[in-house]
Amino acid sequence: MTRLAILALLAATPAAAHYGMIIPSDPMISQEDGRSVDLTISFSHPFEEDGMILERPQAFSVTHEGEATDLLGDLSEATVMDEPGYTLTYGLDRPGTHVFAMTPVPYWEPAEDAFIQHFTKTYVSAYGDDEGWDAELGLRTEIVPLTKPFGLWAGNVFQGIVHLDGAPVPFAEVEVEFYNKGQQTSAPSDLMITQTVKADGNGVFTYAAPSAGWWGFAALNTAPETMDYEGEDKAVELGAVIWVRFEEWITR
Repeated sequence: MTRLAILALLAATPAAAHYGMIIPSDPMISQEDGRSVDLTISFSHPFEEDGMILERPQAFSVTHEGEATDLLGDLSEATVMDEPGYTLTYGLDRPGTHVFAMTPVPYWEPAEDAFIQHFTKTYVSAYGDDEGWDAELGLRTEIVPLTKPFGLWAGNVFQGIVHLDGAPVPFAEVEVEFYNKGQQTSAPSDLMITQTVKADGNGVFTYAAPSAGWWGFAALNTAPETMDYEGEDKAVELGAVIWVRFEEWITR
């Protein structure tokens, strides 16, 4: 195959989406579940279960009732999807919503000729109290939930507003992908592995998850600054990532 043919093939192949991932053992912890939650932290292609190297993050925290706690030193190294990642068991002392957030080290992606930095978060409710489910953390870029990001049935709509540097992003592009743990499903086309929706003029997007499980939403924007790579200025992709759990509809 000629070099030209290889380049044409690569151009025609959809690029796999990257996601920072914070997946809790359960997004709704009851008294019967115990007093802690287990978190698995990675950088991956979630639908394919294809792990990537996650360097120790720049920051990792939990926010509860407006108070942020630094958890970076509590992360334990682990192998996630065959690549370096982290785990954490966090004790839940108080009811309410706990928001876990990660700021990773920018990752160089040769296929995109750019750096990638995904500001990632997930929400966990403790002991039947959902107070704080719409918390905004003030990350450089984030998706602020307009729908409670847990306690959702499959088929429910999730809405969020995309923020960058504290302001809504009109018509932001949001990639959506299912965490296909155990390879429980397959896509009839590579074009369906990562779906894409656009926010409206106020930065609000809407998506209805077709099945139960963890769904990742990544709003992508380009930073105004560049980073140096081998003496050249390269673009930086800023991703606002949120993970949302949808539950199976129960019938009796």
